[in-house]
Order: sequence, then structure tokens, then C-alpha cells
Amino acid sequence: MEQAEDLVVLGKIAKPHGIRGELKVYPYSGTPENLLHYTTVLLDSTADAHAGQLSFHVERARVQKNCVLMQLTGCTTRSAAESLVGRQIYVHEQDLPAPADDEFYLRDLEGKQMVTAEGASIGTVTGIMIAKGQDLIQVKNGTREYIIPLVADFLVAIDEKTVTVELPPGLLDINL
Repeated sequence: MEQAEDLVVLGKIAKPHGIRGELKVYPYSGTPENLLHYTTVLLDSTADAHAGQLSFHVERARVQKNCVLMQLTGCTTRSAAESLVGRQIYVHEQDLPAPADDEFYLRDLEGKQMVTAEGASIGTVTGIMIAKGQDLIQVKNGTREYIIPLVADFLVAIDEKTVTVELPPGLLDINL
């Protein structure tokens, strides 16, 4: 069984497509093109993601609207595709493309200290909430929790241990 820390979930199989085993995959990133880069994916072996994963070669994949139509080796019938509906798709962390210099993975923010441009500590990034209108960063400082919009204009710098932000006046106060 793979180590859960080594795996990154990319999306979920929504339904079969056609009669030849193609799968309609909903990407969690919101960018279907991201799923076209992988030649091998892993699926939950059962409904329980921690029970293990099954590896599949991606024969072909193409974008259709906000989803990806994917053909996996060995999945050649509609009933085979139906048996995979609801399973999540993973890749190994090392298979992710390296982000450009001005890019980062949202999950890499977790555990970093968030500070203001003036050096004041806001707290530790504990999570990311993906929302339709705006992604949000969860930050905890003792018993206080802040929800901060993830807006490029707010981000000053990101390094190994710190996320530096310049927030509009009063933004932290509305989290009371």
C-alpha cells in the first residue's frame, strides 16, 4: 500500500462516458487540463481511500467542458467504468510538475507561519478551503481562527517557513 503522504488527490470519477469504458473525471483543481499530464494514475481500491490504491495506465485523456474524459488500460466496457464511479484519482507527489517561480501548490502553504509585511504574526496556516468564488486560507493563532481570501495582491512573499501578506485594514477584525 502507498503512503498517504506520497499521494496527491487530483479528482474524482463522476460517471462513465459511452460504452467503451471511458470515464468522466471531475478535477478538483478546477483546471481540467492539469489531468492531461499524467500517464499513470492511482484509484482508491475501495470506497475507503486508506484501504489502498490500484495503479492504471492512462491510454488517452481529453478535456470536455469542465471535466476530463479518460480511458484507462483494462477499462473497456461501460460496466467496468461504472464500477469505478465515485473513486478518487491520485498521483505520486514526485509526479506533479514543478511550479514556475511565481507559482506554488496551495497544499504547500499548510504549516507555514503567516505574518504581515510589517512582521506581525497572524498564525499558522492550517488549511485551504476551495470555494467557487474565492479560495480561502485558514489560519490559527491559539484559539483564534482566521479565514483569509487567497488573493494574489495580498501575497507579498512565500518562503520555506513563512507566508508574508499585506492585508487590507480591518480584514482580520471581521473574523471576530
